[in-house]
Amino acid sequence: MGMYNSINISSTGLSAQRLRMDVVSNNIANATTTRNANGDGPFRRDRVIMTPMNLRTRWKSPLYPFGLSPGEGKGVKVMKIEKDMAPLRLVYDPTHPDSIQIGPKKGYVEMPNVNIVTEMTDMISASRSYEANVQMINGSKAMINKAMEIGRA
Repeated sequence: MGMYNSINISSTGLSAQRLRMDVVSNNIANATTTRNANGDGPFRRDRVIMTPMNLRTRWKSPLYPFGLSPGEGKGVKVMKIEKDMAPLRLVYDPTHPDSIQIGPKKGYVEMPNVNIVTEMTDMISASRSYEANVQMINGSKAMINKAMEIGRA
């Protein structure tokens, strides 16, 4: 393992958690948006799907015929941002311009499936994960500096 691998791993976590915080803040900002950009319905909550970095290459040699795997723990990457297809909330407001005009749901407005409590919980989780990655980078930098001090002596 190289000297900067821990910093590289933490940097992938920093970028992923930053994107997650951006998506959560977008969800909160659109919590009352009843019409999306296409005009075909209310805003739907976005979710960030992350996955471990897939570095499963094996190094093979005559001495190790089955190869050596670098193992897990090479960082995280954002696989995709997907729409949450959970049911929309219905709020009774017959005066709203986007209220349903006919049928059994007459007078109801379809509101986004954004729950502020869930979004704030996700924001706190992403913020704490971001802080943990920053602490990891600071610890790695301190260890590298100590190793350089020992090397000078």
